[in-house]
Amino acid sequence: MIKSWFSQGGDKSHPQDAASRGLAAGQSASNTIVVGGGCFWCTEAVFLAVRGVVAVTSGYSGGKQNDPDYESICTGTTGHAEVVSVQFDPSTINLKTLYQIFFATHDPTTLNR
Repeated sequence: MIKSWFSQGGDKSHPQDAASRGLAAGQSASNTIVVGGGCFWCTEAVFLAVRGVVAVTSGYSGGKQNDPDYESICTGTTGHAEVVSVQFDPSTINLKTLYQIFFATHDPTTLNR
């Protein structure tokens, strides 16, 4: 996750206007990041309260089981991480701010907390 932030240049995104991206008038462009915070319910709740976040979807990343479900993930044997996909409007909130919110609410040195 951190690598994707650095490769994006942190706060240096310059969204194009809607017309040049093929969007209808009044429709804004959105970007998506995926972060893992141990428990997706808590991470999802944090991002749902953020102005500029358009949608938050919980899911799983990594692992060795195809189509995992919550019950199998909770066994701790599948190797998956609980993650959230955060869709946001870059004209309202930038990537750097989203990562600041994430790291203020999650300690990456702890497992599944």
